[in-house]
Amino acid sequence: MTADIRDLQDAKLNFDGITYAKGASVLKQLVAYAGREAFMEGARRYFQRHAYGNTTLKDLLQVLEETSGRDMSGWARAWLQTAGVNALTPQAVCDSAGRITELSVTQQAPVFEGPNPPRAETDVLRPHRVAIGLYRREADGALVRYAQAEADVTGPRTVVPALAGQPRPDLILVNDDDLTYCKARFDERSLETLRAHLGAIADPLARALCWSALWNMTRDALMPARDFLTLVRNFGGAEAEIGVLQMVHSWARSALERYTAPRRRAQEAVALAGAALTELRAAEPGSDHQLAWARFFAECAVSDADFRLLEGLLDGGDRIDGLEVDQELRWTFLLPLAAHGRADERRLAAELARDDTASGTRHQVRCLAARPSAEVKARAWADVVESDKLSNALTEATIDGFAQPGQSELLAPYAPRYFQALERIWRERSIEIGMAVVRGLFPMAGGDGTTLAATDEWLAGHPAAAPALRRLVLEARDDLARTLRAQAHDDAA
Repeated sequence: MTADIRDLQDAKLNFDGITYAKGASVLKQLVAYAGREAFMEGARRYFQRHAYGNTTLKDLLQVLEETSGRDMSGWARAWLQTAGVNALTPQAVCDSAGRITELSVTQQAPVFEGPNPPRAETDVLRPHRVAIGLYRREADGALVRYAQAEADVTGPRTVVPALAGQPRPDLILVNDDDLTYCKARFDERSLETLRAHLGAIADPLARALCWSALWNMTRDALMPARDFLTLVRNFGGAEAEIGVLQMVHSWARSALERYTAPRRRAQEAVALAGAALTELRAAEPGSDHQLAWARFFAECAVSDADFRLLEGLLDGGDRIDGLEVDQELRWTFLLPLAAHGRADERRLAAELARDDTASGTRHQVRCLAARPSAEVKARAWADVVESDKLSNALTEATIDGFAQPGQSELLAPYAPRYFQALERIWRERSIEIGMAVVRGLFPMAGGDGTTLAATDEWLAGHPAAAPALRRLVLEARDDLARTLRAQAHDDAA
C-alpha cells in the first residue's frame, strides 16, 4: 500500500497550535460514519480487489461508498484536509411533564487566534456520526444510561428526533461510546449533574469521556480552573481506572500550575496537596492507585508538613502501609524537595551513589537544575544553551529541571535571552536538541502579556526563520495565549 492509505492511521491535525495524533479516532469515526457492517464488507472487497497490489486512499473510499451508500470523498476532504477540532454541544427542550420535545446538537468550527493561522479552511463543519446518550440518577445514586440514539451531525445545528419523548435526562453525553473526534460540551443541567455526581457515572468509558470533556472546557477557558480542581478533589479518589486517574492527575497539575489565577494558586495548591494526601492514605495498600496518589502528592507538595512527610518516607522515619518507596519513587520525592531548597547537591550526590546508573544520573541532573538558586539556573542555562557538552538525555533532564513552578522570578531574566538564542540553537544543534530547547525553555513559567508580545515581535521580525522553528514558536505562543485566557477566566469566576 502507498502512503495514501497510511495517512488514515498517521493523520495529524494542528489545533490551537498543538499537534494531535488523531489516526485511531479518525478511523473509528470512519467506521461509525460508514456503518460497522458496511465498513467490514467494504474492507473485504477492498482486500479482495487489491490483493498483492498497490492502492491509494481513493480505492478504499470507493468500496466504502459502494457498501454504505455515503459520499466518502466529501468525508475525506472534511476530515483529512482541514485543521482543528469541532465542538459539539447538546441542548434539550422539555415540556411541563418533563419529557423531551426536542433534542439538538450544535456544532462549532475551530477558532484559531494569533499570527499566521492555518492556511487550510478552518470554518469547516464536519460530518459526525455520533451516539447521544441520556443518563439519569438511579435510586442507589448511580448515573446510568437509559436511552441512546445515533445521528449524523452535519451542520451548525442538528435535531435528533429519535430522542423526543424520552424523560428529562440528568446528563446528556453527546459523544457517547466515543465514536467521533470532537470536543464534547455539556448543557447547563448536565454540568450541574457532573459537578455533584461525576464519580457516580457507572460506565468507565462514559466517565472518562466526561473527564476529558471537562478538561477541554478548562483549557478553552469555558470552565474556571478552580472548578476542575474541585472536581479532582471530590471525585479523583473514586476513579477506578488507573489510566484515567493518571491522566486526571496530569491535567490537575496543569490546571494548578498554568490555568489557575496567580492570586489563587497558593490556596488551590494547599487544597490539592491535602486531597492527594488523603487519597494516598485511603488507597488500597500496595495498589497501583496508591502509587499513583503517592506520585501525585509529591508533585503537589507545597507545605512544610508535606515536605517533612516526603523526607520521612525517604529516610524511613515515616511509613504508609503498603507503599514501597523504591528507587524510582525516591527520585520522584527528591525532585520537589530539591525545587524547594530542601535537597542540596550533597544530598543528591548521595542518592546517585545509591543509584549509580544512567537513569540515576538523569534524575540527579534534573534535581540539580531544579534547585531555587540564581547560580543554579545560570549554570543550567549555560550547559544547555551556551555549550554542547551534554548528551541528549542529560540536556533534556536539565531543561526539565530548569523551569519549575513557583520559580518565575528566577527564570524571568532568561526570557529575552531565549529569543536571542533561538536561531543560533536551531542552526548549530541537532533537530532533537533544537526541538527540546525551543519547547522546553520557552518562558512559559510566569509568562504574561509582555512575554506574548515578545513572542509576536520575534515572529514578526524573523519571517525567514526555518519553518519548523517558527512552527514550534507558534505552538508555544498559542500555549501561552491559552494559559492567559484560562487564568483570566479563573480570576473572573
